[in-house]
Amino acid sequence: MGSLTETQRSIVVGTLLGDGAMRCKANALLEINHSLHQKDYVDWKFQQLADMVRSGPKPRAGNGSRVAYRFTTLSLPQLTPYFRLFYRGGQKIVPEIDLSPLAMAVWFMDDGCRSRSSAYLNTQQFHLKCQRRLMELLDKQWDIRTTLNRDKSYYRLRIAVESIERFRSIIETHMLPQFMYKLPS
Repeated sequence: MGSLTETQRSIVVGTLLGDGAMRCKANALLEINHSLHQKDYVDWKFQQLADMVRSGPKPRAGNGSRVAYRFTTLSLPQLTPYFRLFYRGGQKIVPEIDLSPLAMAVWFMDDGCRSRSSAYLNTQQFHLKCQRRLMELLDKQWDIRTTLNRDKSYYRLRIAVESIERFRSIIETHMLPQFMYKLPS
């Protein structure tokens, strides 16, 4: 097992900005966990990360009637730097990172949704300081403007209407067809 490919790095980063979680003892592992309704998406992530996984995705009963579909990578030294970047004091944070188009697409497929003429990135899991860092990264690296949008008692990122076409043009070729509905038309 060598280093991660560029595709794998982007999927790991996008997944950690989205729904992914890591654990670390000697080395880190990545957990991919989505609804069973997103089976094709989990299978796609598995195919991309297959050389880091011992067994394929499996359904797992969750709370109530929810059924998750998930897999976990092996604990690998190649993943440990991502754990060190994205976790402080046991909490997921947003480090200074490069956002590739694929990483942004994975992040959006994990946590994006459409609003009338724009889109949201559901970043409620992150503190405001981390959300502001995401806003800066999108602005500096891709000239994508975002604002903080209050969602009940938490905030999330809203892509500015004037930036949505730019955002679309960057991520669209990396989006799986079943997620195109998340982008405004």
